Order: sequence, then C-alpha cells, then structure tokens
Amino acid sequence: MLLVNTIRDNFETVLEGLQKRNFPHAEATLHQVLELDKARKDTQVQRDNLQAESNSISKQIGMMMREGKKEEAEKIKSRTSEIKEQVKLLEDAYNNIEEDLKQLLYTIPNVPHVSVPSGKSAEDNEIVLEFGEIPVLPEGSQPHWELIKQYDIIDFDLGVKIAGAGFPVYKGRGARLQRALINFFLDEAQKAGYYEVQPPILVNEDSGYGTGQLPDKEGQMYEATADKLYLIPTAEVPITNMYRDVILNEVDFPIKNVGYTPCFRREAGSWGAHVRGLNRLHQFDKVEVVHISHPDQSYEALEEMSAYVQGLLKKLELPFRVLRLCGGDMGFTSALTYDMEVYSAAQERWLEVSSVSNFECYQANRLKLRYRTVDKKTQLAHTLNGSALALPRIVAAILENNQTEEGIRMPKVLVPYLGFDLL
Repeated sequence: MLLVNTIRDNFETVLEGLQKRNFPHAEATLHQVLELDKARKDTQVQRDNLQAESNSISKQIGMMMREGKKEEAEKIKSRTSEIKEQVKLLEDAYNNIEEDLKQLLYTIPNVPHVSVPSGKSAEDNEIVLEFGEIPVLPEGSQPHWELIKQYDIIDFDLGVKIAGAGFPVYKGRGARLQRALINFFLDEAQKAGYYEVQPPILVNEDSGYGTGQLPDKEGQMYEATADKLYLIPTAEVPITNMYRDVILNEVDFPIKNVGYTPCFRREAGSWGAHVRGLNRLHQFDKVEVVHISHPDQSYEALEEMSAYVQGLLKKLELPFRVLRLCGGDMGFTSALTYDMEVYSAAQERWLEVSSVSNFECYQANRLKLRYRTVDKKTQLAHTLNGSALALPRIVAAILENNQTEEGIRMPKVLVPYLGFDLL
C-alpha cells in the first residue's frame, strides 16, 4: 500500500509510474486520496480543538468549585456535554474517512521502479540475458503430457476422479522426482544462507491483505468460507506475514527465509496447448525464498536472489532466459520483477518457472513491518520474494529436454536424490 506522504510529496513521479502500469483514472484517484487525507486531518483538528476546549472547561469547573462558585460551575457544565456529543460525531466521521482512504489505497498498485520498461503485455517485457543452448531432440520426441503416460509417472485422469482438473497424481518415479526437486531446492537454499520454515498452507484475511493478495486476487484463491481462511497461492503469504506487526532492529538485516509448500490457484483452468499437462495447475509444489531487507540494500538483495535462481537452473542443466517485466505485466504489489523462463524443446516455447520481485515498502506498509534505526526511529522495511523454484514446468522441461533413444536422462545434481539417472 502506498504511503499518503509519498503520493503528496512525489505526486508527478507516482502518477507517471501508475501510467506506466496503465492504471486507469490514475490522476483522479491520486487526487481523491489527497482530498480524503485533507478531510481526515481537518476532522482531526476539529476533534482536537474541541477536546482541548473540554479540558480547559474541566479545569475551570474544578477551580470554580474550589472557590465556592458552584452556580457558575454548573452553568458551564452543559457546554462539556455538548462537546462530548460533537467529539463523538467527529470521531465517527474520522473513522469513516480513514476507512474510505484505506480502501481506496488498497486499489492502487505499487509504483514501478525507474528501470521498469513501459508496455501493456508480456510481449513488451525486456530480455535481460539468455543462458544455455537449445537442445536438439531425437526424432519422435514428445511433449511431457505424452511422456508422463508413456512412463506412467503422473496421472491426470486419477486426479480428476479424486478432485478435478488441475490436480495431478504423481506416481512411482514421478513422485520420487517431485521429492528430489523439493529436497534439492531446500538444500541449496540452506547452503545459500536461507533459514528454513514450514508455514501453514491456510491463512486468514489479515495475512491476505498484508501481502496484497486481498482484495486484488480474492477470486483467484480457494476459500474455506466457514472459517474465513484461504488456501495459499504461494508460500510468500504465510512466510512474509510471520513479520506482520513486528519491529525489527537494524542489525537484524538481511532476513532470509525459505519454505516448501503446496500452492493453490483457482484461476488456473483454461483451454489450449499452452496450458496442457503441467503447464498450469490448480495445485502445485513450490519452494519460495523471502527476504526482509533494509531499504538501502533491497535492490542488491533482488540481484542476489535473481542470481541464486539462475544458479539453480544452471545446475539443472536447463536453458533459460531472464526477463524484466514491463509496467503492464507486473504483479500488483511489485516495484520490479524478474521472470525466469526455461526453454521447452518439445513444445518449442519458453515456460515461466520463477518470478523474483522487490516490493519495496508496499507490503511492509500493509504489514506494519518496521525496523528501529540506530537513533531509535522506526522506518518501514522492504520485502522481496522469489520462486526457487516452482516444480511443474521444471518437471516438464526436464522430461522434454532430456529425451534420448534410451530414455529420459535426469540432471546429474538430482541423481543422488533420485537413486536413478535414467527414466
């Protein structure tokens, strides 16, 4: 959530950033924020002035009573009753204005970093780098949705029977591959200094609002309506919310967490080859890394996280590229996002497997996540997160890119976890 002071003090910069995102009615919305803020402050001044008057009258009444001027004291007591009623009305008005302001701020996305390119869709994203050679597959090679049937490692029909479309059942060596990847990602994260946590996979409304899934993505999450809980779309939500309403010390930075969770997304169901098989699911496994950073160090942390994810892809021997997302393709809460995509040789297309984002203080403002400086002042921290990695499209690329006449070759780094090197 943007700070009102930021909007007021940097109006043109904020407006330019929101226009880069193609945010509709940006200027009118920002003016509305400032109008509500002014109304809130004016109401507060009126309330404070009346409260000061009430305190002054109370002192006068006390003095008169001590001086034996009871009749005079009684005359001005009626004014205190009037003031109490007026203060109550002003408090209600203040609370209503503050709620309206908060709800309006919830609708405004984060301001993009200056390096974010303009654009409306994924076609306008900027390629930062490409790594690795595109594999040449032997004749008769197939996409992963055919391979999983041939090797009987993932069963979509059984998943439909149990739950519905988008909930696959991993079997035998397919389940082993899932477990191998999760353990590999977690082990690599620990080596890189991340502290492992295993958070809940259901969160409350406060957590959803804290990281920005609510109200922006309410329709995209599965909800346990009886308890007002939500199945998480990513481990970012519970891990980042561990620090909601927390005041850190400046010496605590950087804070680096990693966690594995299943993830759930309602919007996954659609048709077409681009979402066949493992390309888009309602339930999938992911290892997430989360940084809580000092504001002066958050972009250095972002580059570190990007390099870390790239290192995982190199170890998995997958060709990949890094994209800097344009204003129109960025997530609602992000200030700068890098997407990592691996190349699927059988599908002849790039598949997104990770997003690494810096949210600056946007989430921290919602979370009330602060730190205490050396001179005892409190400031908002910066939050970052990244997929390291999401499993389904990694599995798809491993299966498709490593087809040989003998079978499917497994990446060398996974063999100790798998116990086999050829499927």
